[in-house]
Amino acid sequence: MAKRKALNVALIGQGFMGRTHSNAWSQVRKFFTPKLEPVMHTVFGQPEEKPRTFARRWGWQNTSTDWKALVKSDEIDLVDVVTPNFMHAPVAIAALEAGKNVSCEKPIAHTLEQAREMAELAKKKRAKTFVWYNYRRCPAVALAHQLVKAGKIGTIRHVRGYYLQDWADPSVPLIWRFDKKKAGSGSLGDLAAHVVDMTRFITGNEITRIDGAVLDTFVKERTLMEGVAAGGIAAGQKGASGKGKVTVDDAALFLCHFAGGAVGNFEATRFATGRQNQNGCEINGEKGSIRFDFERMNELEYYDATAERSVQGWTTIMCTHGGAHPYADAWWPDAHILGYEHSFTNQASDIINVLAGKKPVVPLPDFNDAYQTQRILEAVVLSAKNRCPVKLSQVR
Repeated sequence: MAKRKALNVALIGQGFMGRTHSNAWSQVRKFFTPKLEPVMHTVFGQPEEKPRTFARRWGWQNTSTDWKALVKSDEIDLVDVVTPNFMHAPVAIAALEAGKNVSCEKPIAHTLEQAREMAELAKKKRAKTFVWYNYRRCPAVALAHQLVKAGKIGTIRHVRGYYLQDWADPSVPLIWRFDKKKAGSGSLGDLAAHVVDMTRFITGNEITRIDGAVLDTFVKERTLMEGVAAGGIAAGQKGASGKGKVTVDDAALFLCHFAGGAVGNFEATRFATGRQNQNGCEINGEKGSIRFDFERMNELEYYDATAERSVQGWTTIMCTHGGAHPYADAWWPDAHILGYEHSFTNQASDIINVLAGKKPVVPLPDFNDAYQTQRILEAVVLSAKNRCPVKLSQVR
């Protein structure tokens, strides 16, 4: 058997997302048969993050504390960016300038201007880019996309999207996610971005107008932090004296219109007590409806309004059947359910195959696709700030 060509990956960042990506790169060739051989070449981390400890634990061959040199290395084929949001653009732009393919966590940039620059540079360099909107890789979400594309629910009339969490009570200190200079936004960019991407992906329709929006912050100040806070409260960190201002939103709500004529309402918050990670949507069409909730990620609910009235009702589909449901044949027997980490491994497989010239199972978002989502988030900000509708054609 011919040896597969190596794909040397550099991971820029550690923390929570560094763990998820590392797990995906280490698992992908065990469950899939990618056309390239992924090599976990080098991980970058700040000295205080102890990159050697991270590398030993997660299987990276080398470490670096100089990301600028790493992204230029001739040994690296793909740069995978998992830093806090404000570092996405500098790293991705440097990697693109160095002729690398780039994958990046969402939102792709700290500002809309940076996102546009990244998308334009990727096009100019003819680089392959990928954004880790991993929920597209849940078999149930991928199936929903396929059902809508096949016309199973007909013309879409209404879209409801929500991403609800409850972790941000006042005891949580001022981690980077509460700082606009580092995060760009709060629940809007961190949570709503995912469900906006999900509904764009499933429906195949773009949002054309934000009809109204609300952004609010419930906890105005939080305890200052010492040390590195890469997306959460790192073990062993101590609170510094004093308080700091929270400069992002805790909750985001907006109404919108889609290109196909559907109306939509979206909600994202870190203060939905009792909702730990409820990321989902309901899409109503003339022939039927679909409903997804990530807290039951292996299931897709489907309503067939074309069936005889006597048997119409919501059907719960267990999306784990190999050969019938996207990605399921790579994993376990029917109803041996998947988890959060599998969505990243599914995406790693698609990324590798695209780089090898093959099609992904379902479409992958690139920098331009993610820029379109970021335009929607910017329109929400403008609508909330000015208390008026905002057409997407006005946001560039």
